[in-house]
This record gives sequence, structure tokens and C-alpha cells, in this order.
Amino acid sequence: MSDEPDVPGAGRLLFARPCRFVAAAPTPHALPAPDLPEVAFAGRSNAGKSSLINALTGRGALARASKTPGRTRSVNVFDLGGRLRLIDLPGYGYARAGRVEVAAWARTVEAFLAHRGALRRVCLLLDARRGPTDNDRRACDRLDRVGMTYQLVLTKADKVKPSGLPAIIDRTRAELGGGPAAFPRILATSSRTGDGVAGLRDELAALAAPEPVT
Repeated sequence: MSDEPDVPGAGRLLFARPCRFVAAAPTPHALPAPDLPEVAFAGRSNAGKSSLINALTGRGALARASKTPGRTRSVNVFDLGGRLRLIDLPGYGYARAGRVEVAAWARTVEAFLAHRGALRRVCLLLDARRGPTDNDRRACDRLDRVGMTYQLVLTKADKVKPSGLPAIIDRTRAELGGGPAAFPRILATSSRTGDGVAGLRDELAALAAPEPVT
């Protein structure tokens, strides 16, 4: 399947479809059957995963966004028009919860990334204001080891000066974009202003299941 959208505006059409919450899976066994292509959203706690899913789908409260790090505590699954699943993964780099609970989250996420046959790509979100962290580097290394394609997506781009954004993208590419599983295009997005959201929609539309024949 091509990594480029087949039809201009395909992302807009796909993400205008109904999107519904399917499951909050605390363990791999609770995940729905892998019968649709899936895209996962990963990143450090409070990187903006839930906010970006809401911006992509145009639904302000689909994924529960919070200013409190570590609020997403399960693998949350959303069905986009019966053609693509969006997966909101727990954030990494946050350990205020008990160690047993954190370890359980980590096992679920590891099993999902390593063994989920329907998973087509991981969008690895990075706060544009902070730059890559050690946790981000470890996440890239883990994805490289399992051979899972990941796309680096800068979030909260509206919080930095436009003139400084190209340098942030270049730094991110230099530090994290050279892995064997890294997707070549880095996107800068803002869930607040919508910048970059249409481009990401088009990227993800190329991974969706074909339109059902009626």
C-alpha cells in the first residue's frame, strides 16, 4: 500500500466519517479483533495524543484530553467509519501511579506494538517546545527493534515561533529520524489552530481499508 494519499482530499473525506469509541483495553486480551488497519498514537505523557485525535476527527471530546500527565491508563480504541482504527496509547515517562500499575500499562503497550498484526503505523508525538527526550529515543529504539514503522509528529507547534520551527524539525530529524523503521516525513501540528492536521489526515488515509463496495 502506498504511503502517499491516492486521492487529494482523501484524508478530509475519511475523517469526516463517524468515529466511535470501541474499547478501553487494560490488557492485550481485552483488545478487539485486529480486523481493520490500525494507527497508534504514542508519546510522552501530556504530549497531546488525545487532543490530536480529537482534532483529526473534528470531535472535541472523542478522546479524553487532560492537562494532567498520565491520565490515559489503557489502550483506547476508536473506529473511524469502519475503515481505520485509531489507538490512543498510554503516555510514557510518567511514574506517579503505582509501580505495579505502570508495569501493567507497559506490558500492554509492548504486546500491542510487537504483536498487533493490524498495526500499520505509530505516530510518535513530540512536544515541539521540548525537543526529543531520552524517553523518546528509547521509544524509537524499541520501534526500530520490532520493525514497526513510526512517524514523528510535532505537537503544539503554535507554542513556538514560526521562524524557529524549521530548526526544531531539523533537530528532530537528526536525533530521531535516522532509524530503520522511521517514516521519512516529519509533520508539525497544532490541535488548537489546526495547522498540519489536514496533512496528517492525508497520510493516514493512505493506510485505511478500501471503501466497501455497495
